Amino acid sequence: QVQLVESGGGLVQPGGSLRLSCAASGIIFSYYTVGWYRQAPGKGRELVAAITSGGSTNSADSVKGRFTISRDNFKSTVYLQMNSLKPEDTAVYYCNAYYLHYDYWGQGTQVTVSS
Repeated sequence: QVQLVESGGGLVQPGGSLRLSCAASGIIFSYYTVGWYRQAPGKGRELVAAITSGGSTNSADSVKGRFTISRDNFKSTVYLQMNSLKPEDTAVYYCNAYYLHYDYWGQGTQVTVSS
């Protein structure tokens, strides 16, 4: 059974930091490209950042210089370090892992940036 479990969300003040984790089980994690997506109320889901099996990364322009994605294949976990958070970063953050035709999603974790 494949599971992606996100954690680390919460309420933070503007300018603060959070680190999200996505722990995978049931897959050969090192094969997979993993991405963090977010969905704000009333908006579509958007890609925040992704990391390939080889460690190459890309991120949305809106988070460049503030968010960093990384992975630990030994722990089957991907991280999203989020710094200098803004109210517009408020959303449910989802983890996605895909490889060939295999495509899995986590249940999401809420991030709220508010004073």
